[in-house]
Amino acid sequence: MSAAADTPLRRLAGDFVKSPSAVVAAIGLVLIVLAAVFAGAVAPQNPYDLAQIDIFDGSLPPGSTGFDGFHYLLGTDEQGRDMLSAIIYGLRISLSVSFISVSVAVLIGLVMGMLAAWRGGWVDSLIMRIVDIQLSFPALLVALLLLAALGKGVDKVILALIIVLWAYFARTVRGAALVEIRKDYITAARSQALPGWRILFGHLLPNVMPPVIVIATVQIANAISIEAALSFLGVGVPITEPSLGLLIANGFDYLLSGRYWISFYPGIALLLTLVCINVVGDQIRDILNPRMQR
Repeated sequence: MSAAADTPLRRLAGDFVKSPSAVVAAIGLVLIVLAAVFAGAVAPQNPYDLAQIDIFDGSLPPGSTGFDGFHYLLGTDEQGRDMLSAIIYGLRISLSVSFISVSVAVLIGLVMGMLAAWRGGWVDSLIMRIVDIQLSFPALLVALLLLAALGKGVDKVILALIIVLWAYFARTVRGAALVEIRKDYITAARSQALPGWRILFGHLLPNVMPPVIVIATVQIANAISIEAALSFLGVGVPITEPSLGLLIANGFDYLLSGRYWISFYPGIALLLTLVCINVVGDQIRDILNPRMQR
């Protein structure tokens, strides 16, 4: 392989595949994301189309066949919805909510963190005191308080998660930016009288991104967990747009009656998703931080 072909992305991919567990987790994560994105084509049934649901098929165990001959691989819930289809559609809600909220939180955290490091003084103190105050409370508690005021809805959950998560990125970016600002390339850029915005976004931003990428992978899993907990408690997404957390909550009352599959399989799907994201995130962390490599 030529030196020109040895790009940073190729080196990153080469280091990533050295871990078999990370490769398996990445494949699993890709399959989960594809299933969620193309839920309409992958799911055997649209669980929210009343024309496709038969109430007489309610609470059928896994492997059952309905009155119309439809085979329910993972059984049905009390309303007769195919659990496999409900899980796939629930994954779409959980992943979209977490991805959107983390993406916006990253943008806010990048701006606030770099601004705090660049300006220093009272600007730095003000931003960091806000971050310290927010991070002193459990994220789930803050999200609960926000949703109690905002009400239910996918957009409300996204807004609550953005408010909860941006502080993690702001603190990470500020710490990385303070280290980079002291380096010679920033001093050279300042000596050329470049505009501040150009130094921030053209020179500083690319060098603070590695830790942000690592934190983002962790926070996506954290956002999914918080959203699932909020939905399980009944203050998250509405019943018309159920995520995995709400699917688990719907079957919770039936666990002791023997109809375990209504909660069990959504819980397994949530667990597998979080494990895949965390394993991939750990491998990315080890690659981007040589001191963490084992």
